[in-house]
Amino acid sequence: MQLRLSLTLGLIAISLVGCARFGIGNGSLDYKHTQTLEPLQIPADLQMRPQQSLYPAPKIDPKALEQAPNFSNKHGNRFEMPRPTADVSNVNITGAAPSRPQLVTDGNGVPLIKVDGATAEVWKYVIAATSTSNIKAEQNSKVPYQLDVQYQEQAYRLRLTPTGSSNTVGIYDANGNFIDAKIATELLSLIYQNWPA
Repeated sequence: MQLRLSLTLGLIAISLVGCARFGIGNGSLDYKHTQTLEPLQIPADLQMRPQQSLYPAPKIDPKALEQAPNFSNKHGNRFEMPRPTADVSNVNITGAAPSRPQLVTDGNGVPLIKVDGATAEVWKYVIAATSTSNIKAEQNSKVPYQLDVQYQEQAYRLRLTPTGSSNTVGIYDANGNFIDAKIATELLSLIYQNWPA
């Protein structure tokens, strides 16, 4: 009776610990040893639709396999995805100088100025460039990052819109719609040309 109880408890303990502890493979690395099989030989007198390989195994140089990353666990018997690493390439440093502006157009052909950097710093540069361009501008106290500008005796709104780590400068009419592309290009070109160095 004690032998049965000991054996049962031992089996339960082993099953609770799990098979991975003992280095038992689960077949997740079998893909490394795939081989291409010859297609089935069909008798010539048999009528069939043309067939093609559904999942053909590519031919890989053995040297490439040696240099490929190893996605197996520490025992080498199971597939294990590597832990992700943090991507710090798009981190904005507050107070750092913005990038050089770029004159771009969106998918609808609307001209914009694109600048990477902290929005507050980019806004300072937009105000300086507008002032240097001799464009009559007044900061809108109700809407942040917006200037009311006068150009060719017309009133427009210059707005800075942050999008992730980038910012875009666009020219709008009083209703918030984009203005004529030709006039917007002229205004944005003036700001671009007078952007502080």
